[in-house]
Amino acid sequence: MDANEKVQFLFTQLVLMFHTATMHQLGKIKNPITGAIERDLAAAQNSIDILDMLREKTRGNLSENENRLLSTVIQELKLNYVDEANKKPEPEHTVPPPPPASGSPEGEKTQ
Repeated sequence: MDANEKVQFLFTQLVLMFHTATMHQLGKIKNPITGAIERDLAAAQNSIDILDMLREKTRGNLSENENRLLSTVIQELKLNYVDEANKKPEPEHTVPPPPPASGSPEGEKTQ
């Protein structure tokens, strides 16, 4: 692998690393360590902003494939961000009340 190929490979890894991290932050994929879905929209927005900044700072210096990869990843992440931001928050998990005592309906007196 020559120096140019290595740089292209590293650039691709960087973009895909941000893609994966942002998908975790959006709650689209499970945390591989905990197995839990975790959502942090502020962190996801920050990751998307970093990729936007990277695109701006590298404008005119990327190959066609690198530019397409970066643009596609940013577009996909933004669409997923909007999807998550528009979802209604899930209700808090509450413990249901205990069932009425067996043998007598609630409110009925036993003799």
